[in-house]
Amino acid sequence: MEHVDVAVVGLGALGSATTYQLARRGVDVMGLEQFELGHVRGASHDTSRIVRRAYERPEYVRLADAAYRDWADLQTVTGEHLLTPTGGLTFCPADGPVPASDYLGSLRAVGCDVEELDQAALARRFPAFRVPEDVTAVYDPSSGIVHANRTVATLQLHARVAGAQLRPRCPVSAVDDSAGDGVVLSTAAGPVHASTVVLCTDAWTPKLLAPLGVTVPLRVMQEQVTYFAPDSPADFAPGEFPIWIWQGDFCFYGFPTYGEPTIKAARDVSEVLTDPDARTFVPHPERLEQLRAFMAATVPGSGPALRTVTCQYTLTPDRDFVIDAVPGHPDLLLGLGAAHAFKFTPTFGRVLADLATTGVSDEDLSLFRADRPALTAPALAAAGQA
Repeated sequence: MEHVDVAVVGLGALGSATTYQLARRGVDVMGLEQFELGHVRGASHDTSRIVRRAYERPEYVRLADAAYRDWADLQTVTGEHLLTPTGGLTFCPADGPVPASDYLGSLRAVGCDVEELDQAALARRFPAFRVPEDVTAVYDPSSGIVHANRTVATLQLHARVAGAQLRPRCPVSAVDDSAGDGVVLSTAAGPVHASTVVLCTDAWTPKLLAPLGVTVPLRVMQEQVTYFAPDSPADFAPGEFPIWIWQGDFCFYGFPTYGEPTIKAARDVSEVLTDPDARTFVPHPERLEQLRAFMAATVPGSGPALRTVTCQYTLTPDRDFVIDAVPGHPDLLLGLGAAHAFKFTPTFGRVLADLATTGVSDEDLSLFRADRPALTAPALAAAGQA
């Protein structure tokens, strides 16, 4: 049986960041991935992802602030350009689920430079948008884009350079900590014993934990993003057009041009439920038509839809992360991103590496406990009773 100090299962963005951080510290670490590296079956592929501080809760704003420092460190150490500042808008309709005051309050509480734009100010600054008069826009100049594929490849490359073993196409079929001396993983290449195991296994997490008597209530969806071809791409270049999020009854979001003369947009939380092992990868036609109609009304120069790419969303009941030891299994750590963690990728890796090596982190992880009511009693949490 092979032995390593730490094994990381799942080499998407979060698992790759954790493996990189551990290897950088000199830890004997193995990263295991059931598919090929850089695969398209999860949530870490394609090009652009939004980075932003604009959250309605100060805890996330503070964590995002840490993430900006970690992105800067990752770029300095690797020499890669991963983050492109663009500025960002959060649109809050008057009858939307989250008022603009929540974003403004949480950002200002943490000392972020943020502006409130009414319709007139929005039209002067960003004329590509058409929004109703009752919509308030919150502008965060620090928002931007990170390159998804490049980030994951960079983390994997530099993890290997620092000494990590990466094993693609090596699925883990079972996790066993019953001996009380670390964890034994049943893998396609034979058993592996690790003092600590970090699961960054996203939608496949319940399958691995169920034999241990651990239930993780997750909803898995097939999401899709669409690239539009504007007639005047220069009007949508970074600096002219920001990243944006529409916080209405449905949440939409989008990007400026990035590496090609297209703009990308999507609906968040499609409700197209799926099995991670039985996805169709076929875009949902009704969701595409809904997005087309929204873009035609809100970004009228966006142009026709050019192509649509699918990915996988895995949500916790409260959409908060899980960064914690599995209850009752202290040698088994869990990192779940709840479908909005890419912007926190280097911080996720740093924090999980901290927990794997010292058991503690300097970051406030109280929101992300694995034993919180939303995970242990999800029906009550959904009803607002937890």
